[in-house]
Amino acid sequence: MVPTVIWGTGNIGRAAIRAVEAHPGLELAAVLVHDPDKAGRDAGPLSGLGHDLGVAATTDVDAVLAAAPRAVVYAASGDIRPDDALTDVLRAVRAGAVVVTPSLYALYDQRNAPPELRARVLAAIEEGGGSLFVSGVDPGWGNDVLPLLISGLGATVDAVRCQEIFDYTAYDQPDSVRYLVGMGQPMDYEPPMIAPTVPAMVWGGQVRLMARALGVELDEIRESVERRPLDASVTTPAMGVFEAGTQGALRFEVQGVVEGEARIVVEHVTRIHPSCAPDWPAPPAGGDGAHRVIIEGSPRIEVTVEATDEGGNRAAGGNATAAGRLVNAIDWLTAAEPGLYDALDVPLRPATGRLGRKHP
Repeated sequence: MVPTVIWGTGNIGRAAIRAVEAHPGLELAAVLVHDPDKAGRDAGPLSGLGHDLGVAATTDVDAVLAAAPRAVVYAASGDIRPDDALTDVLRAVRAGAVVVTPSLYALYDQRNAPPELRARVLAAIEEGGGSLFVSGVDPGWGNDVLPLLISGLGATVDAVRCQEIFDYTAYDQPDSVRYLVGMGQPMDYEPPMIAPTVPAMVWGGQVRLMARALGVELDEIRESVERRPLDASVTTPAMGVFEAGTQGALRFEVQGVVEGEARIVVEHVTRIHPSCAPDWPAPPAGGDGAHRVIIEGSPRIEVTVEATDEGGNRAAGGNATAAGRLVNAIDWLTAAEPGLYDALDVPLRPATGRLGRKHP
C-alpha cells in the first residue's frame, strides 16, 4: 500500500480522496487543508463520502511532510497563485514524495518548460528523490492521451481537434466564471483567461505534446478568440443573474500550425446559457458539458466523453476524471525512477483490481 497525502479539498481534492480510498494499492495517509475550519474534520465527509475514513484533516504541512509520505496529490489551485503552488510542490518533492498535480500549467509539457523552472524542479528531484507528474482533464487527458489513442485508429490523419464544450453554470467557482472567464461582464471587459499569450501558455503544452507524439514539427502556435453577448438576461441557480448585453459565451482556439495549416487544435466553447451562440458546437442533447475529439482524415472519427459525479454534475465529473488520471498514475510512478514526467511517459492503464469494488 502506498501512503498517499491529499493536499487540498476543493473540487479536485474531494475527488482525489475518493479515488485514493477506492484504489486497492493506495492508502490515505493524511489530508492537508488551508481553511482552519476544516482542520480536525474527517476526510470522508469532507470528500462527499457518507462515512468516516479515520483520517482527520490538518493544516500542519511540516508534520505531514516530516512523515515522508510516498505520494502526494497536490490539489490546491495554482490559477492565481502559481508561485505558491510551485513552492508547495517542490517541498513535497524534496521530502521524497511522488507528486501528482493539475496545478502547474507550465509543466504539462515538461520538456519545453521554461529552463529556469525546469532546473528548479530537477534540483528538487535530485535533492529529495521524489518525482513529479502534472496532468488533468483539459489541459490533460482530453488533449493528450485520448486524441493520440483515437488517432491510431485511422489510416490517414489530416487534423486533430480537441474540444471542451461546457455550460459554466455547472461550475462551483463563481469568481472564476465571472472574473477569470468574464461571464456576465461588459463586452469591453478583458477576461484574464483569454488575454494575449495566456491560452497558449495554458494549452500550448498540450499541442506540443501531441505534435511530438505524432512526429511533426510545429511552425508556430496561434490563438483565436471570439465572444458573444447575451440577448436576454438569465438567472442561474448557483450564480444568480447574468444581464443582457454582457458576455454570455466564449470560444477560443489554440492552434498548432504545421506547414501553414492549423493541424492540431485545442478548442474551448463555454456558455452561461445554451441560448447564447447557438450556432457554435454544443454538447449532446440534454447535456451541459462534454469533451470531444475529432480526427479529420480517413476515416473521420469523432468521440464524445461525458462524465458525471456528485449527483450528476458534469463539472464534478470532469474534475473526477482529472483526479483519476493523477491518482491512478501513482503506483506506476512509485515503481519508476525519480524524475519529471509528462503524459507521454505515464501510461493510462485499466482499472485493475477495481471492477465492482465498493467503498468499505
